[in-house]
Amino acid sequence: SIYFQDDLESLVDSPSYSARGTIKPKANFDAEKDAAALKDAIEGLGTNEKVLIEILTQRSNDQRQLICKAYEKATGRTLEKDLKGDTGGNFEKLLLALITPPAAYDCHEVTRAMKGAGTQDCILVEIFASRSKQQIKALKDVYLKETKKDLIEKLGSEVSGEFSKALILLAKGERDGSDSVDVGKAKEDAETLYKAGEKKWGTDESKFIEILCKRSIPQLRQILIEYKNISGKTLQQSIEGEMSGELEELLVAVVKCAKSLPAYFAERLHESMKGGGTDESTLTRIMVSRSEIDLLDIRAEFKKLYQHSLRSDIESDMSGEYGDCLKAICGGDD
Repeated sequence: SIYFQDDLESLVDSPSYSARGTIKPKANFDAEKDAAALKDAIEGLGTNEKVLIEILTQRSNDQRQLICKAYEKATGRTLEKDLKGDTGGNFEKLLLALITPPAAYDCHEVTRAMKGAGTQDCILVEIFASRSKQQIKALKDVYLKETKKDLIEKLGSEVSGEFSKALILLAKGERDGSDSVDVGKAKEDAETLYKAGEKKWGTDESKFIEILCKRSIPQLRQILIEYKNISGKTLQQSIEGEMSGELEELLVAVVKCAKSLPAYFAERLHESMKGGGTDESTLTRIMVSRSEIDLLDIRAEFKKLYQHSLRSDIESDMSGEYGDCLKAICGGDD
């Protein structure tokens, strides 16, 4: 996999989080003025999509919340309801995602993943593997507030087996939050993983789950280095060789996210657009949810991995207002 051409050693010192979004709060922001412009754009003859895109992609999420309040005050209707009435398809879903607070958006995506026959595991994998403890706690709080139910219990009834154990550990937010690295402990954990997988006939999945879902991110990065030293293979290669199905997908995602969140998302974006059809819901979710966190870094990784820019992929794959809105979120061409 492309992932492992890079230098594992430099990982340990790389930051786990950076404010590297493409969308920043607008200076001299005026919620009432924006709300009035949106009202005109929606109520005029034929919706003025350009104005919707311009305003909603060039404000931070906090600012959009204030616009929603001002809009309701000015019109007596919610912006959400008016957007639903006036736009459609993927463009509508993208605009609605933009006006939803991040924790609520994560929560609604998790809920959507659990709806209907068969769980959409890839959404659960992406969200629970990539979100910080704080983000996971925030999405569970929204779930409890909106449904009066406990998300952990709900997940337990929707997924099963070892996949369920790993997912629930991540959802409980039991990952260690410390920044310090204990090299001795990392060696021990790497040895444990080696014995539980490569060295043994049949894999002891519980050891992989315990270590990958509980250790801190800096600690996991050190474990990746120690594991390669012991086994000669990367941990990702071992997981792919030893496991299958959703558990493999989840644990590989955890490893990739520990290594580099931007590279993980760049790969997800690439997969959502390549081949026969486009997976618009994944594209929308990642572009919106990373727009104020690390989309600049995702763009840089995308260019590194695929030799062309994220924007050029969006341009060749998406058309119409949906494409225009995604390009506005994406920002420049690399």
